[in-house]
Amino acid sequence: MKYKLLCCLFSVFYLYRAKAQTEYQNKIFKSYIKTVECYNSSKEQSLPVINLKSSETITFAFDDLRGGQKNYSYTIEHCTWDWKPSRMNLLDYLEGVQQDILFNYRYSFNTLVKFTHYQLTFPNEQMKPKVGGNYILKIYDDNDPSKVAITQRFYVLNSTFNIGAEVVPATDVADRNSKQKINFSIFHQTAINNPYLEVKAVVMQNAIPQTAIVNTKPSFVKPGTLVYNDINTNQFWAGNEFRKFDTRSFRYKAEHVADIYRDSTQNVILSIDLPNNSTRYSNQFDENGNFFIRNTDGRDNVTDSDYAYMLFTLAAPPPTPKGNVYVFGRFNNYALTADNMLTFESSRRRFYGNIKLKQGLYDFKYVWVDENGKFNDTVFEGSFFETENAYQIFAYYRRPGARYDDLVGFANVNSVKR
Repeated sequence: MKYKLLCCLFSVFYLYRAKAQTEYQNKIFKSYIKTVECYNSSKEQSLPVINLKSSETITFAFDDLRGGQKNYSYTIEHCTWDWKPSRMNLLDYLEGVQQDILFNYRYSFNTLVKFTHYQLTFPNEQMKPKVGGNYILKIYDDNDPSKVAITQRFYVLNSTFNIGAEVVPATDVADRNSKQKINFSIFHQTAINNPYLEVKAVVMQNAIPQTAIVNTKPSFVKPGTLVYNDINTNQFWAGNEFRKFDTRSFRYKAEHVADIYRDSTQNVILSIDLPNNSTRYSNQFDENGNFFIRNTDGRDNVTDSDYAYMLFTLAAPPPTPKGNVYVFGRFNNYALTADNMLTFESSRRRFYGNIKLKQGLYDFKYVWVDENGKFNDTVFEGSFFETENAYQIFAYYRRPGARYDDLVGFANVNSVKR
């Protein structure tokens, strides 16, 4: 009896932990939801960071491929610096109503795939965050909190610390041609008793969660300054420029499009991709993984852009006996899901996969995840120090006696000075 009770308790614990891990990341829970966007309204596809108690807003949008009008509602939840529930009282971080309905929607026009586009601007008169930190936006289907359809991370900055940063070659000679190192300093006027415990720093490359370096420690503590420049820390594989394709029109074959044909839906065959891991860096302009919904066939980018099945082909053998290839970009929240996984055809030594995407301009890359879950985004793309990358640095501070991690500093630095 005791054994069964213990098993039940462990099952509940692991189910809760799995649910918590799932609901506090960028994730789409319904197959009929596509093209989720979340950015600072001042610049399309920018990182969703807004200043606390400012006029800045976040634009959040998605398409429901079921069409018609559906009942969606939303709420927000405050999180810790490492994206776990902060357990704060709702009244301590939220001003206004606890949950509101998504009223802003538009129907597709003259498209083969019918959809309804929903859009939210936040904060708004109904709901505003009261403190800085990490937040998760939750969208509910049928206005039912148990039916989570989308979760999306965003940041509210209570800017009291300043961050200075630079991108330099890796310290190790062997890595200088393939890695980039981020040195940064946090400048503060607040008296910090224990910076190793009270201050948390997170560094990301192109806002990709899989390669983020979390909870890095200061190398030196000076009056008013925390210095993060240890020899062996905050190093990233520089990678390569993102691949890209252009499907703004289905009437002609644009960049990286080999063929277009139409049956019940639009179908696009993308040009065959080869590994980019040669010994030489090839410079090309990219958007650091972003995508932009555009079309030249209609009048409105949002409602007149149709959906198509995009056929991706990677002509490369598997780097290890077991594992999977994924198409990777902001268009799918950098998610490693079955929808974005390619299938290997051994007779032709190629990976194939169809992904349903909306018309537009897309950045993407191919990543390999082996049988042990090890993530590798350089095996097909190569890694070159010259690659242009954007790095994001987040600084969190938990004041003595406080119950939450405040986002007090943020910096975005580019590896190439423009």
